[in-house]
Amino acid sequence: MQELLGRIAALDPQASLSLRVIACFDELIVGNVNTRGLLSAAASLAGCHAGFRQDHPPRTLRVTPRGELADPGEPAASSITCDGLTVWIERDGPARVNDTIILERLALAVRIRHGRGRRESDNRRELGLLLDPAVPVEDRRTAAARLGLTGPTRYRVVAAPLFAVWDDHPTGAEDVIPTPYGPIHALVVPHDHPPVAAAPSGTGLAAPVEHLHRSFRTAVVALRLCAPPATPSVLADDYGGLVGLLADTPIDADLPDVDSLDDVMAHGWGPATLDALVRAGSVRQAARLAGVHHSTLQTRLDGVTEAVGFDPFEDGIGRTRLGIAYLVWRLRNSRVLDLPAPTHPAPAVG
Repeated sequence: MQELLGRIAALDPQASLSLRVIACFDELIVGNVNTRGLLSAAASLAGCHAGFRQDHPPRTLRVTPRGELADPGEPAASSITCDGLTVWIERDGPARVNDTIILERLALAVRIRHGRGRRESDNRRELGLLLDPAVPVEDRRTAAARLGLTGPTRYRVVAAPLFAVWDDHPTGAEDVIPTPYGPIHALVVPHDHPPVAAAPSGTGLAAPVEHLHRSFRTAVVALRLCAPPATPSVLADDYGGLVGLLADTPIDADLPDVDSLDDVMAHGWGPATLDALVRAGSVRQAARLAGVHHSTLQTRLDGVTEAVGFDPFEDGIGRTRLGIAYLVWRLRNSRVLDLPAPTHPAPAVG
């Protein structure tokens, strides 16, 4: 963790602070620190009073940033309530960047301390089993039942990088799942759940619990097709059956059509032109989608035809070939999982 913090600090000091908050509360949870100790940590990290209240039996605690007990008071506006437990921080003025993560980790730590969150914590590994197609189907059903995912209901998996920004974080089974592209935050929601407000993120196809691994794979494809800020999230349904084909395509598959697009995509006009060509039914329609004159689009199409070795508009197969090659090229060259560039100068290390 310390090595990771050092590397992150060189890229984004704010991300480093967030990781320090997570690391701090992880250590406190492992150490089974009492409620006052958890509040003291939150108050110290936030630089303001932190509070706790439970319904049964009634109890209230407030702690200063110095770890001293304060008089009992009412929960502040910045609070989280779950299972009869409420925690809060008492910030005067506008919230600071890490207030949300401090409050979330405090709430998690307090729930586990009071026995309310230990079942959920212990069951986190079940999601990894559920989303692994190599696990026997009966074991996947058992894992789903432990997570409360039962019955005929279909679900979707939302995939997001660990640095994603969540405007609204739905409640559901979630965990960090290893993939060939790195660790991915996976969250399970009902199939008819409103679009999840996380950027970047991909939402997979709806599936019963036995095939939820398929939803996860298509969610990862959808995530890798994101192109922030223009396209911060992608729904797998938008690509129909193609998304399953893309999910099943090996990373190292030999696809000459994909390789031939490298020269086209090296041009500034390449991505927008190819996107227009695969969505349009004619050169004129493609020109309108790309926002250029049809003669300009025709010139670009001639260049694309020369590069790939076939005319996308000569027959339906040509446009299908170009469309699949274009999507696979985007997946292979996706940068959505790269850590964002720092937003402010990194501090000196030493």
